[in-house]
Amino acid sequence: MITLYQLARTWDIPNLSHFCVKVETYLRMTRLPYQVTATLPIKAPRGKLPFIEDDGKKISDSRLIITYLQATYGDTLDAHLSLEEKSIARAFQRLIEEHLYWVTMYTRWSYTEANWQTNKQAIFGGLPPGVCDLIAWAYRRRIKSQIKGHGIGLHSPEEIFALGKEDIIALATFLGDKAYFMGDRPSSLDATAFGFLINTFGCPIESPVKDYALTMDNLKDYCRRMQMEFFPEFPLIIGYPET
Repeated sequence: MITLYQLARTWDIPNLSHFCVKVETYLRMTRLPYQVTATLPIKAPRGKLPFIEDDGKKISDSRLIITYLQATYGDTLDAHLSLEEKSIARAFQRLIEEHLYWVTMYTRWSYTEANWQTNKQAIFGGLPPGVCDLIAWAYRRRIKSQIKGHGIGLHSPEEIFALGKEDIIALATFLGDKAYFMGDRPSSLDATAFGFLINTFGCPIESPVKDYALTMDNLKDYCRRMQMEFFPEFPLIIGYPET
């Protein structure tokens, strides 16, 4: 059986890690049997979560994990897409994972002290107090450096959030009134999109990007459908449209 290693669940969402939700959503969408083990990034092969273990092999990085799962168990989600559709899906995946991701990382690790304390408690709160502070400080320093190294962290908060809002507009516009991002059938892009949207709507991290995203009814409705279909055991998030 596949073992998924990820952060412990918190905030009443599948995971506080966008990429952990992405991989678990993919596993649920493809109905592959798996089990979850909670751990910390320091125990991961590349120092990042998630990673999986399957048939004695450890695979990390969500993109490589899904590539491995597709090669090993078949591509049941994207086989119906044309080459053009696959290219569009890949472009949106990159928008989400390589740009919007860093905007959300800024909100958690750099934007306000209140956000940081919420984030710190969720990730490191299970450690002894002294150890918690030391490891959290080291990780925060490292990730803030990565945010600047990406380039997004060199901008002002107003500029960062303006760029993030552009990503939200692109996602809302492309989704339109479709059931899923690529049409009436789910694809692997939906695993990525849901992982990031649930970590925008559903986490107690406040920012202008979150406030703006909450004005997009089609994104909220999409997130509600995905949660009800693939994670029905979790409570619906405040801010979703009422039934």
